[in-house]
Amino acid sequence: MTGSGYVGVVGMLAVLASVADAQQSRPTTYGRNYDESKVGSYRMPDPLLRKNGRRVTDASSWVATRRGEILSDFRDLMYGHTPDLAVRLKAEEIDVRQDAVDGLATRTLINLRFFDHPEAPHINLMLYLPNGATKPAPVFLGPSFFGNASVESDPSIPLPRGWLRPQATAAVVNNRPTEALRGMNASRWPLALALKCGYGVATFFYGDVEPDHIDGWRDGIRGYALKTTGRTERAVDEWGALGAWAWGMSRALDYLATNPGVDPKRVAVFGHSRIGKAALWAGAQDERFALVISNNSGEGGASLARRNFGENIAYSIAHASWRYSNRFRDYIDRASNLPFDQHMLLALIAPRPVYVSSATEDPGADPKGEFLSALHAAPVYELYGRRGVAASEWPAPDTPIGDTIGYHLRTGQHDITAYDWEQFLTFADRHLK
Repeated sequence: MTGSGYVGVVGMLAVLASVADAQQSRPTTYGRNYDESKVGSYRMPDPLLRKNGRRVTDASSWVATRRGEILSDFRDLMYGHTPDLAVRLKAEEIDVRQDAVDGLATRTLINLRFFDHPEAPHINLMLYLPNGATKPAPVFLGPSFFGNASVESDPSIPLPRGWLRPQATAAVVNNRPTEALRGMNASRWPLALALKCGYGVATFFYGDVEPDHIDGWRDGIRGYALKTTGRTERAVDEWGALGAWAWGMSRALDYLATNPGVDPKRVAVFGHSRIGKAALWAGAQDERFALVISNNSGEGGASLARRNFGENIAYSIAHASWRYSNRFRDYIDRASNLPFDQHMLLALIAPRPVYVSSATEDPGADPKGEFLSALHAAPVYELYGRRGVAASEWPAPDTPIGDTIGYHLRTGQHDITAYDWEQFLTFADRHLK
């Protein structure tokens, strides 16, 4: 935003953004700030102001000029450049069960391969389609943290292969799954709820694409990309794990587009926490996704980097540097120098609908910052004649708001719950049906 503020949401944005960046006067630490009085003021970059100083005033100009500028900045400075890999999709159905989820769905396990090399990463996709559907179904696509077996307790679903992040339970021992993992995250996947509403659900283990640790690239798509191009290890830092997981989401969509039971024009990509970050990046880059949902994604996802609350860039890099491109480190304590903020990531999804959700007991993700990001994305949606969250105040808990940009603040912790899914489905009904 310029010093006088930009117009578009009836003056709201000029009130909410101020004229100095707290990051310059209040250096951050590798911790997290939970004191609202220490947030300070900050200046928001204007998504409609081109690098040459000219303003974008219509949708065609946005597409022709400004959108590409913003997308390039995110690629250059934050998520990295996804290489153009020559993909040859091969899908093999491993198992089909027609009476899954108490008879509501046909569940298919599919091995997706993208390269001829046997050591190349591949995805084990699990797809539920509602039984009795008379036409191709809309589908929610989202990776899981602990694999397909964690979504449903059916013993016929294979446990995930490869490395898993440590857990305080018996489900993961020495970074490998045990039988206790089965159904561990079923509460996050209310399959019956989605199926009864007429939606399919597709999921895969995000570690299929790349393990989530500092050397995970060696066994993931980034390492395979190096082998195929003959480049040095330094090139792996040109894109981070978030970019790798987003690449995997697009490859899953490649397959869904070939399945006759799926409507490829009505696929929603979604994710929770770090996968919510990747889902936003996937939706920003791949315009085939009809709807994008980010749940509790926080720093590096939906929340504003310039707002000094919760996790910050320093924390994100210290906690998981491999998720970003190497150049993002240059902006530790310098968020004000970024030519973008996360509202512009949401704006890249326009005019497609996007939904952001937060939780009251998740201060690390800065729920208010997630709301403000959704609010500040509105001017780009207005170019298309679409409304954003249509509110100037952070809503009360459990009060969903919004039009083409949706938002809610759920009572509770950092999680994805049946309540969240109910809002996602209502939002999807409005836009995909």
